[in-house]
Amino acid sequence: MNFGLIIVGDEILSGKRQDKHLAKVIELLAARGLALSWARYVGDDRRLITAALREAFASGDAVFSCGGIGATPDDHTRQCAAAALGVELALHPEAKALITQRMQEQAIEKGVPFDPEAPDNLHRLNMGMFPAGAAIIANPYNRIPGFSVGEVHFVPGFPVMAHPMIETLLDTRYRGLHGSQRETERSVIVYGAMEASLTPLMESIEGAHSGVRVFSLPSVDHPVHGRHIELGVKGAGAGVEAAYAELRRGLEMLGARTGPELVR
Repeated sequence: MNFGLIIVGDEILSGKRQDKHLAKVIELLAARGLALSWARYVGDDRRLITAALREAFASGDAVFSCGGIGATPDDHTRQCAAAALGVELALHPEAKALITQRMQEQAIEKGVPFDPEAPDNLHRLNMGMFPAGAAIIANPYNRIPGFSVGEVHFVPGFPVMAHPMIETLLDTRYRGLHGSQRETERSVIVYGAMEASLTPLMESIEGAHSGVRVFSLPSVDHPVHGRHIELGVKGAGAGVEAAYAELRRGLEMLGARTGPELVR
């Protein structure tokens, strides 16, 4: 199963806020021997969000969607998820109970009586309006839940809430996948070569070693190595070592000048 990430919000695309989800989700996956296959940023546009979610639901991937599940006019993700699925929004009973509990706690903290019929409190229940058939995702920060439909999981945009919720999903729903996408990388710094001259070698290695991918990362202004190419192979199993040995032999035959080796 592939893992994908959707990050929703004009504030990210405008630069008003810096995205903290992409790097963290990569970190959480890598710690469990998993990897992120794709990521997508979407602004607060219902048409674009709906299209992105429609693709996510159809993909069969495990997808985490961060942001836009609140109840203010610029929050559209819940509505777009329902539209993408072709279902109605409905107040989830467990979400209602959790949101009500949170409102009661806030009333106690403020020293005021709790009025469930107050307009503000009724409005807050909109945060529990999920696509029909959704399951809730517990939010340990403030009880206001996210929700899942199939393999697509919706969490708040706040990292302090989203990241523990994603981590819990990885350690429960996807625990059986841990370690299944762990890869090894072997690479070497190559000085003074052009990618075009190395391409035939790269193609021959990929053709000869099934399941191994060759990569080339050029740099023009590295503070230590200056202009160079990091050339390497990655994949699972013993095939990586055999492919890397062939890569080194090929570089030697080309007379390439090499530097440090890297293992990840």
